[in-house]
Amino acid sequence: MTGKVWLVGAGPSDPGLFTRKGEQILKQAEVVVYDALVGQSILNIIPEDAKMINVGKRSCKHIMKQEQINQVLVDEAKKGQRVVRLKGGDPFLFGRGGEELELLVKEGIPYEVVPGVTSALSVPAYNGIPVTHRDYCSSLHIITGHKRQGESYNIDFEALVKTKGTLVFLMGVSALGDICQGLLQAGMDPDMPAALLIKGTTAAQRRIVATVSTLKEEVERRGAETPAIIVVGKVCSLAEEFEWYEKLPLAGKKILVTRPKELISEMSQKLRSAGAEVLELPAIRIVPCEDQSRLVKALEQIETYQWLVFTSPTGVRIFFKEMEKQHKDIRKLGQVRLAVIGSGTAKELEKRGLYPDLVPEEFYGEALGKALAEKCNDGDHILIPRASIGNQELVQILTEKRKATIDDIPTYDTIYAGSALINEKQEFENGSIDYAVFTSASTVKGFAEATKGLDYTKVHAVCIGRQTKAAADALGMRTEMSEKATMDSVVEKVAELCQKQD
Repeated sequence: MTGKVWLVGAGPSDPGLFTRKGEQILKQAEVVVYDALVGQSILNIIPEDAKMINVGKRSCKHIMKQEQINQVLVDEAKKGQRVVRLKGGDPFLFGRGGEELELLVKEGIPYEVVPGVTSALSVPAYNGIPVTHRDYCSSLHIITGHKRQGESYNIDFEALVKTKGTLVFLMGVSALGDICQGLLQAGMDPDMPAALLIKGTTAAQRRIVATVSTLKEEVERRGAETPAIIVVGKVCSLAEEFEWYEKLPLAGKKILVTRPKELISEMSQKLRSAGAEVLELPAIRIVPCEDQSRLVKALEQIETYQWLVFTSPTGVRIFFKEMEKQHKDIRKLGQVRLAVIGSGTAKELEKRGLYPDLVPEEFYGEALGKALAEKCNDGDHILIPRASIGNQELVQILTEKRKATIDDIPTYDTIYAGSALINEKQEFENGSIDYAVFTSASTVKGFAEATKGLDYTKVHAVCIGRQTKAAADALGMRTEMSEKATMDSVVEKVAELCQKQD
């Protein structure tokens, strides 16, 4: 059976500008054919079991020719696959999406097009440049700055100048001098404001604002990287007055978040709201144990326990999932008292209409053990459903201080996970990441597994607690610890460090 192809625009880079439909389609993909300009945060949405084909398209640097890409889409669809052609920006704005559709139509392959946010609009907006303004211009023109090697521009510069509108050139950095010269020869005012906008919507975003006659010289003086776009028009003079991204507390900072994938969104959202670019690279993956017979047996006699102890939000989720599977409702907990390690675990419990009887003042195993030892009685029956490799301080303290019967039951495994698409080691070696956030000792260990050979003194780590910090210290990282073991406190610590850095 023939599959289907979706041409999906990934936007400029900021995942907040990726469309909801694009995200939905991408999460269901079986094959993803992606470009080099697709943002890292978008790539992280690709399902782990999807086949990934990097066609790496950048100006004059193609891993695969366009004709080959077209054929790949057809071949994969004919295998019955759900194929996503993931393109930076919008598929039809100089993205050669039309050429890809031609072969799909010829071969009778079903397809859909999911538009994306183009850099021609979003990057100026992130730099405080409104591409239209009633007092300055009445039109907008988007032009490809790319030309075939050895050929002259097929651009009517005189017509562009006569429009008196805003001009946006995409893929034109290497030909900046030719573009400016063409506009000047066509009669444009040499003092017309112009800007080169570099790596827009990312932490590395910056702009160079000058005039049409001086922009090339200014760019040579200050240096430029790709991707970048050229904007010409009076609206460029508004950039400094209208800038907003630079005023966010974490603007210009790139933060690595290592939490498990199912827990990563809350932390990332808090950091992004403060202006940071967030690279989500889960260092661990949580997998429920295949054999839950011990937990099932405990649920059968749940009324015999005096305390039920949770040491992570994941432990809460898996426990109640098994209760549901065994058709046991919340009333079965009866008189069982509840203890949790911290506020995050308490919140997960509260989603089920339950509130813990005990939360220690400090959110780590030793503190939980001491607090629980003071509350429970000799002979109490205590159930602790948690990770297979759990910290033993909790159990040791309870057995030493109280003659309690403890059922320490593994309900999930922690598996170290790396990224197949992003080279974490290289990110740190290049100095592109300002801080790495670790929320458990296991995320530190998982990160180390994925970055073997890295000089860990290059990693500035923000840790959520003592044990996490100790694991990072052992690797030689430069470490900081949040005041409290909460997501908000971690974000506050990152913001504090970034402000000191500035």
